[in-house]
Amino acid sequence: MKLRELAHSRTGDKGNTLNVSVICYDERDYAHLLREVTPERVKAHLRDVVRGEVTRYELPLIGAMNFVMKDALGGGVTRSLAMDAHGKSVSSALMDLEVPGVDEV
Repeated sequence: MKLRELAHSRTGDKGNTLNVSVICYDERDYAHLLREVTPERVKAHLRDVVRGEVTRYELPLIGAMNFVMKDALGGGVTRSLAMDAHGKSVSSALMDLEVPGVDEV
């Protein structure tokens, strides 16, 4: 299943750094998504966009994770030739990540 079936996302950017949150629809899925949506998987999934380090911050009280991605916006909003230099489409791309359903694990 796609990550978007279990979570939604918000983004933010500053310079050439992008942060993408993954927010569970149901907090009971949080532990499952922690296992499946790792910094390594996020970087591999977004390898065409994210060139630098990916760090995950866990927010268990709200069932969310925040991924901070360095060197991810082609130089930054004012320097990039990318169609979406703000990275909003990156969160949509991340939501396409395939994850097993909770009952499939």
